[in-house]
Amino acid sequence: MKNKTGASPAKKLWGGRFKQSTDALMETFSASISFDKRLYDCDIEGSIAHCKMLAHCKIITSAESKKIIKGLQRILRECNEGRFEFSVSLEDIHMNIESRLRKIIGPVAGKLHTARSRNDQVCLDIRLYLRKEVDDIVGELDSLCKALVAIAQKNIDHVIPGYTHMQRAQPVLLSHHLLAYVEMMLRDKERFLDAYKRINVMPLGSAALAGTNFPIDRKITAKLLRFPEISHNSMDAVADRDFAAEFCSAAALVMMHLSRFCEEIVIWNSSEFGFLELSDAFTTGSSIMPQKKNPDAAELIRGKSGRVFGNLVSLLTLMKGLPLTYNKDLQEDKEPLFDTAETVKVCLRIFTEMMKSTKFIPIAQKELEASGFLTATDLADYLVLKGVPFRDAHEITGKTVAFCLEKDKTLRDLSLPELRKISKRFNKDVFEHIALNNSVDRKNVYGGTAKKQVRVQITRLNKNLKQKIK
Repeated sequence: MKNKTGASPAKKLWGGRFKQSTDALMETFSASISFDKRLYDCDIEGSIAHCKMLAHCKIITSAESKKIIKGLQRILRECNEGRFEFSVSLEDIHMNIESRLRKIIGPVAGKLHTARSRNDQVCLDIRLYLRKEVDDIVGELDSLCKALVAIAQKNIDHVIPGYTHMQRAQPVLLSHHLLAYVEMMLRDKERFLDAYKRINVMPLGSAALAGTNFPIDRKITAKLLRFPEISHNSMDAVADRDFAAEFCSAAALVMMHLSRFCEEIVIWNSSEFGFLELSDAFTTGSSIMPQKKNPDAAELIRGKSGRVFGNLVSLLTLMKGLPLTYNKDLQEDKEPLFDTAETVKVCLRIFTEMMKSTKFIPIAQKELEASGFLTATDLADYLVLKGVPFRDAHEITGKTVAFCLEKDKTLRDLSLPELRKISKRFNKDVFEHIALNNSVDRKNVYGGTAKKQVRVQITRLNKNLKQKIK
């Protein structure tokens, strides 16, 4: 007999109370194996620990435990070697593995599910998965930070214009600019490590929602799986996805930072700016314009930030209306989570390699002095040092800039007589004060752009990045 979709119905999972088989379309619609099969190693790791605990608590025999574990290890090898056949009719990774286990070792396989539910099992799998992903992403962030610090150290003498409102503002060291992004990435690293604390909580033993009737020892399972903490409330444990949302939030901030950096790279790579040249390895040509060298790697990373932001919103929207405890909606948590982890990792890897191969082009001092009146603030500060109140000094400097614009001159082009017509407080030492390199070096406060201070930060960051994660 065929069902409404024309397909022959499979035997219904957990179907003792049902009289009809699942509609074939519904079977496909409700299955998650197409994406949660990537959790196979986490699922098997959790099952082996659970099995050992059941034997320790004498809920199953030692012989049964050894037989089950041997079968699970065989399944792990089959999955690793690509020989495992996943079935949509078995819905998810848990049932695919359990069904295969039954074929290998017989009915004793059914004892593995004692004292647990797919509800706490999937929570465990996701937490095990995210622990690995956090480790990988933190490693990628470290690699990027080390690369940027090395570039900063190599270009310590390179002065560029700093911008506000996308207008040239004050001269800064390129190194100082690059290290600003290192600070962002280090905060990202801290966020992931902090989220790791809430990921690293063992939910197994919560069963469907109320705990289990069997005398299990959750501490044994937690120790076997290297969890420092056990969930305190079974209902919260199976319904909680805060840790997943927190992971996606940290990932979204990483992508926001990468996207900002990519925006600057795209701009700096343009002929209008010409601050850097990207390697051929991370650029592409045009299908019609043979002269083009497009910054596709940077543009793609900038674009992929949107999907990671969307994954966070998707997960938050998924959770916002769910009553306690488990609901089938929660099956939709995995695809945005998996996509987020993979997208962030590949973007960090590509970005790091792109930066390592990027050539930064020195900007001639005359060119910098001729554009944007970069040392105008230094001119105002000079007047303050001569006893002029800052607001008055600001106005005098504004008039000086207006005079330069009228005469098509830079601040360095002005003669001392011209300056003294604007204010008698100007003396010949003013030209030394507004020299470009002097402007940079005078920002000698902690966190400033002076070369001395940037070297302090490079030393600090190199020491920080050599420390191992605890």
